Amino acid sequence: MTYGQLFAHYGQKLEAVGEEAQALHLAFQEIKHLTVSEFFLLMTQEVQADDEALLAQLYQALADHQPVQYLLGHADFKGRSFKVDKRVLIPRPETEELVDWILATYPDKPLRLLDIGTGSGAIAISLALARPHWKVTASDISPQALEVARLNAEALGAKLDFVLSDVFENISGQFDLIVSNPPYIARKDVAEVGANVLASEPQLALFADEEGLAIYRKISEQAPQYLTSKGNVFFEIGYRQGNAVSQLLKKAFPDKMISLRKDQFGQDRMVSTSDKA
Repeated sequence: MTYGQLFAHYGQKLEAVGEEAQALHLAFQEIKHLTVSEFFLLMTQEVQADDEALLAQLYQALADHQPVQYLLGHADFKGRSFKVDKRVLIPRPETEELVDWILATYPDKPLRLLDIGTGSGAIAISLALARPHWKVTASDISPQALEVARLNAEALGAKLDFVLSDVFENISGQFDLIVSNPPYIARKDVAEVGANVLASEPQLALFADEEGLAIYRKISEQAPQYLTSKGNVFFEIGYRQGNAVSQLLKKAFPDKMISLRKDQFGQDRMVSTSDKA
């Protein structure tokens, strides 16, 4: 059997269980350190025994709905490779847009930033690297997630502080910016979540009470105590939560403007406060 035939065989079986055949290609290509050209040239060759065993192993993992990023041990975010495993969510492309919005809004002058629910550290580390003069604190309720975030900060050369905290529980001082991409999936919407997400990613970082709004409410109500007079909040949100989260921020910050932004797919995805002109 050729590589092409074996990939086609496993690809059909993966699609039958709702997974993408391309994930198998990507995993094999990276593990074998193959260029795109080398990979395609391989398709007409007979499968080597060790590769046949590897492909069987990769297929089974993907068929069991393990994300390819967990198989490879990393995910790309803002042009950098972040370690990921079952302790943290896989950072999504939409979250890069939240980072871009913050960077476009604030130049590199000293300020203090708190990232609540940092997970892999993708947001906090990306901002710390892009803005060396910022003092960045990353917090999470999960000690396991903080372990991953610390490893990523060390590997990428980012300087920031880490705090184990349930929202503001162990946070002290005031900040110029508070950013959060918290759990926001309503428990009744579990059917909308992909099988590989449910099977592998930490549910503590996925689901929230109050129709997915519980953490937004908690942060919004307490944030005024932890922000400087000109401080602001940036959230990533679920695509149906734009109005609800905006109303939470309006209630907490009646003297500020509330801005809602769509992501690259045209879905409501980010909301922030800002000072009125």
